Amino acid sequence: MGGFSVWHWVIVLGIIVLLFGRGRISRLLGEVGQGIGIVKRHLKG
Repeated sequence: MGGFSVWHWVIVLGIIVLLFGRGRISRLLGEVGQGIGIVKRHLKG
């Protein structure tokens, strides 16, 4: 009962894709990546 197995994560990811759709998820991940890039540039100066 303790931890999650690989199958739990596969099912969870499948549900997320069904709820949000692939386009929305990829757009969100792209925006997160851009935000990380901006933060890195500001930290470097």
